[in-house]
Amino acid sequence: MMTENYRLEFTQEIQDKLTTAALEAQANAYSPYSNFPVGAAVMTQEGSIFTGCNVENASYGLTVCAERNAIAASVAAGHLNIFAIAVVTSAPFVARPCGACRQVICEFSSEDRPATIVSVASNGDAVVQTINDLLPDRFNLL
Repeated sequence: MMTENYRLEFTQEIQDKLTTAALEAQANAYSPYSNFPVGAAVMTQEGSIFTGCNVENASYGLTVCAERNAIAASVAAGHLNIFAIAVVTSAPFVARPCGACRQVICEFSSEDRPATIVSVASNGDAVVQTINDLLPDRFNLL
């Protein structure tokens, strides 16, 4: 069991593990409208991994992104602190999380220990950033 003081360090091994989990989740994406399947894998501060895929809807506003589905699975299991997230797409370029997903990632990532985000293209190219890089002026009510 990990203690409260346990601090994960982002490594290539963690990046590979999250990318693999995100690729597995991507296989379950429901994207008949955009044909843009996305998979995501979230690692919590405790080291647990939760996955999600995008689920589209004919009423486009009801579509839910892979990142938010992975985070929802984490929250449903009682894990509120995101350490890292990998997002994989079928695009030949690196596609980063949308604005809504960035805000949700912020909700479950502290400013002093920001979540690491790995965005991975179909050809394996990857960009590693923190949520503070992607959303420097996060919205907060607390």
